[in-house]
Amino acid sequence: HPWLSIPFCLMYITALLGNATLLFVIALERSLHEPMYLFLAMLAGADLVLSSSTVPKALSIFWSLSKEMTFHACLTQMFFTHLSFIAESTILLAMAIDRYVAICRPLRYGTVFTRSVVARIGLAATARSFCVMFPTIFLLRRLPFCGHSVMPHTYCEHMGIARLACADISVNIWYGFATTLLSPGVDIVLTGVSYVLILRAVFRLPSKAAQLKAVGTCSSHVCVILIFYTPALFSFFTHRFGHNVPHHIHILLANLYVILPPMLNPIVYTMKNKLIREKVSQAL
Repeated sequence: HPWLSIPFCLMYITALLGNATLLFVIALERSLHEPMYLFLAMLAGADLVLSSSTVPKALSIFWSLSKEMTFHACLTQMFFTHLSFIAESTILLAMAIDRYVAICRPLRYGTVFTRSVVARIGLAATARSFCVMFPTIFLLRRLPFCGHSVMPHTYCEHMGIARLACADISVNIWYGFATTLLSPGVDIVLTGVSYVLILRAVFRLPSKAAQLKAVGTCSSHVCVILIFYTPALFSFFTHRFGHNVPHHIHILLANLYVILPPMLNPIVYTMKNKLIREKVSQAL
């Protein structure tokens, strides 16, 4: 555990510094007050909540500082972890639609994505996440817990808590499965549709230079989508269907999907986006 804590601690520090730097630069630079960068600021905020809800407690477990948590603290951690994950998934979908309008409907972009629309999308992402996760608190509070109280993960999540109960948890299982399909699941499908339409429009462009420029504007977002969804979906499916997968793989995947995207997202956008790279280098 002490050896495991070293990479996790470094990854968490990188995530904090990277996302805080992005937020600072976007807030100060008026040239970055455009929809794409405002969505990026929302993504950085969600990343900070996602990593800070889980990693500090995981590090305290690795360092044997505190391996216990009250039931209400566990529910609070679960709520903010899943809330930020669903909000981030919604923001990634909004960013995909933003790229679709910018490339496929460029003349309408300025009227579709105004700052007020971007602000409403941010509020809608938060409201959607809250509405999806709020019922899980009551679904868990109604369950009786009798004796067995060891969580098999380094942080609290919905099904991990539910499996500690000494009662039927089929309602929790079906609610968790339905919300996964209707929130991140729908987001993945709609994001995929957006990029199919984008690719179709890109390959119709007359010049190779225009095609490369259009692909370049989307490449960083595609990287972030893959980084975000891949460990999360692996964790979700192994947790529910991968009964033959070793237990330590479950735990590793569950930890990776809350720390890997927050660490890599600011690095990807800084490396791929010239304007952000310039502004960050000036700020530093």
